[in-house]
Amino acid sequence: MRRLAVVLVAVALVATGCSGGRGTIVIGAVYPLSGSQGPGGLDEFRGVQVAVDLINRAGGVDGRTIVLRPLDVRSPDGAVPAIDRLHREGVRFVFGSYGSTISRPAAAEAARLGMLFWETGAVGDMLDVGQGTLVFRVAPTGAVLGRVAVEFIERQLAPLLHRSPGSLRFAVANVDDVYGRAVARGAVEEISARHLTLAGQFPYELARPDFPALVQRMAAARPDVLFVSAYVQDAVALRRETVRQHLPLLASIGTSSSYCMPEFGATLGKDAVGLFASDKPDEAVIGRRGLNSLARELLSQGGTLYRSQYGKEMSAAALAGFSAALALLKWVMPNADGATPADVARSALAMRLPVGSLPNGSGLRFAPAGSPDSGANILAASVIEQWIGVRQRAVVWPPQLATRDVQAIPIAT
Repeated sequence: MRRLAVVLVAVALVATGCSGGRGTIVIGAVYPLSGSQGPGGLDEFRGVQVAVDLINRAGGVDGRTIVLRPLDVRSPDGAVPAIDRLHREGVRFVFGSYGSTISRPAAAEAARLGMLFWETGAVGDMLDVGQGTLVFRVAPTGAVLGRVAVEFIERQLAPLLHRSPGSLRFAVANVDDVYGRAVARGAVEEISARHLTLAGQFPYELARPDFPALVQRMAAARPDVLFVSAYVQDAVALRRETVRQHLPLLASIGTSSSYCMPEFGATLGKDAVGLFASDKPDEAVIGRRGLNSLARELLSQGGTLYRSQYGKEMSAAALAGFSAALALLKWVMPNADGATPADVARSALAMRLPVGSLPNGSGLRFAPAGSPDSGANILAASVIEQWIGVRQRAVVWPPQLATRDVQAIPIAT
């Protein structure tokens, strides 16, 4: 950061193992590292850790070593206590949180305490508190993922199906929580904005889903396209039920936390083939043409380090965490005029990185406080993936990040 005479007194921690000083910046990391959201949360945290490792190998942030202070937060109830604990320890910057239900209360509490909260991957709605002033989201919002999914169906898939978009009937199924509602709302709003036909919206409770009854209700609505906002287990169960009941669909597209994840395809096998996912890209499927030379180099370095440490390629969550952490540590913090959360926030709002500058294809430009998307990165990258075979995915849209053309593959009904 500029004017390094500013001393990071507040990051001097008293907690065991988390001491800070003039040569150290301690950043909290609030993620579900175990429990039901643990696999994705752990991946995202690992992506953040790899970014920190790369930055530290290159000399840190203006010579200061970055130290992560991770806390395992499995549920929304643990979010506020985790932020309070970090605040007591003197931490003023926080990475988080993969899960939207965790991110929402964590971000609000961090802003209330004057801490900067840097959301790396959650897509659900966040509270207005601090957005665009102390709360920033690098990943695309759930509403964006929903809108992009509908746009893809209309512009790219409908012509391959030899159908006019206006003749397609859309059904929207979503888990009834902050994540599911946000993504579903984006889809519903885009369906309306494009003057398409919404056959019905079908929310369900994650704790007590009745998928046989839900699919029966869908069948009565006669949809051609099913849009799904779900987690992996419920998305798999819903897909199996649509196949069991032979729900006649031309296409189905899901979003992050389900259709895009390798375990979704591995569990469903042939029943996943032909489905689409609207999500953040992962290392295995992202096309490199849409990345500038520095982003390609960072992706190569990060991917190599991630594989050496964890034995696999970066998932969408890992790549989101990696890219978002780099945005803060490589660009925003070094260009801040001081060391306070407010200083770093001003640097974030002033930052302009074109699309393709981050390793996941994103650019960086935050909407200011008071705007409709306050605190959101309006240049966040999202992609459409297609299951082209058993356990095989490819990015098919947008062209600059695609690895192959979209295919009109009939889906099992």
